[in-house]
Amino acid sequence: MYNRGVLDDKAAEPTSNAQGELTRSITGRLLFFYVLGDVLGSGVYVLIGLVAGAVGGAFWIAFAAGVTLATITGLAYAELATKFPQAAGASLYVNKAFHNPLLTFLITICSLSAVFAASGSLATGFARYFGSIFDLAPALLVTLAFIVILTVVNFIGITESVVVNMVMTFIEVFGLIVVMAIGIIVVVQGDADFGVLTSFSAEGNPIFAIVAGVALAFFAMTGFENAANVAEETIDPAKNFPRALIGGMLTAGVIYVLVAMSAALVVPVGTLAGADAALLEVVRADVLPGSVDVLLKIFAVIAMIAITNTTLVSVVTQSRILYGMSREDVVPAVFSKVHPTRRSPYVALVFSAVVVAALLVIGDVLSRVNTDLDIVGRLATVTVVFLLFIYALVIISTLKLRGEGETAESYRANTPLLYLGVVGNTVLLGYVVIDDPGSLYWVGGLLALGGALYLAQRVSGGRRDSGTATESRA
Repeated sequence: MYNRGVLDDKAAEPTSNAQGELTRSITGRLLFFYVLGDVLGSGVYVLIGLVAGAVGGAFWIAFAAGVTLATITGLAYAELATKFPQAAGASLYVNKAFHNPLLTFLITICSLSAVFAASGSLATGFARYFGSIFDLAPALLVTLAFIVILTVVNFIGITESVVVNMVMTFIEVFGLIVVMAIGIIVVVQGDADFGVLTSFSAEGNPIFAIVAGVALAFFAMTGFENAANVAEETIDPAKNFPRALIGGMLTAGVIYVLVAMSAALVVPVGTLAGADAALLEVVRADVLPGSVDVLLKIFAVIAMIAITNTTLVSVVTQSRILYGMSREDVVPAVFSKVHPTRRSPYVALVFSAVVVAALLVIGDVLSRVNTDLDIVGRLATVTVVFLLFIYALVIISTLKLRGEGETAESYRANTPLLYLGVVGNTVLLGYVVIDDPGSLYWVGGLLALGGALYLAQRVSGGRRDSGTATESRA
């Protein structure tokens, strides 16, 4: 149903907004690919081996469970975004639900910290793929240049950023289609052992193995929440947002499950689990015609494009959170400044780039001191910790805001599913924290960094001049 609505979406003229506001220029079709590209992103390219190691040959079940939990959470975002189509996403929803400045600020910092950590993890992953092909510069320099370039792309304009995102989505989906094609060839040739799809090679109870796999796979499904931050720039959000969001998530979920099955049928689980880039092992199986070395390089480029796609959306998200919450008086008003010609929140963009760059520099220093520290994995875990907390609170906010801001066109999520989502996110959060308590130090550090913004807002005090922006309180 949702995909059909996206494909039938008619192009509309961008809506002209008042001075200081963002422009509605994102169609339903563009938003669908925005969601699909962000959810697919780099998670399946990077983390599939870790999920296989945690579960065994049946690791596709972990992806299916992760897709289910994430989609339930997506229902809450769809309902809230159609009622409150404004930038800032989770922070805005919690603010409207609880009217508690401290709690709203906490969610804002958690949201920012999640995308900051994700951007740092993805940029480092990009540098590793880049280094496997080119030996032109130190990894840290590559990561910093990567962030700067994506910031400039976003500064040019949100429409241009989403179009770039859509193009990269086609490329990364093509890479995953290649993996599925390899799996089909193995099946047709009669070399597939379907028994592996129901095997649990991990030690202990299979249920705990699946939970461990879901905790890892969930990072691959995150990103859908970023779409809420461009709801204010979406044409006819009440119609287009639910279709694009849920349609994009379900499409990504189906692809994930099929890719996981294909990988398990082509490559031994032990090989997948021990690989830094597991999908390269699928290509290395030498099922496709042509030079394996050439195919591996092509696939590495596709992986870099996938990482770029996800990180581009993260850069958009960081600035839109700051922009939206400055209009809610949660962070200093300077972040609501919009460039007069490009219509981009340039102050928020620059600040976000500086913070991510600082994380990359700190991570590089710490990894040199402790060679066992994997910055990519640790920042991915930190991202999941923040997001699971946010997801649970967003669902609670959805239930609390029932009856507010609703129109005949508003989307309404299934209530029992929302309660299930609260339980699922909470249980998974508890597991991740217990499994990796060291991540809490990073969580605490990022929250402490957010204290500077809190103090800055307290010092600046009061609402900015009402003539500089439109009031967005409920």
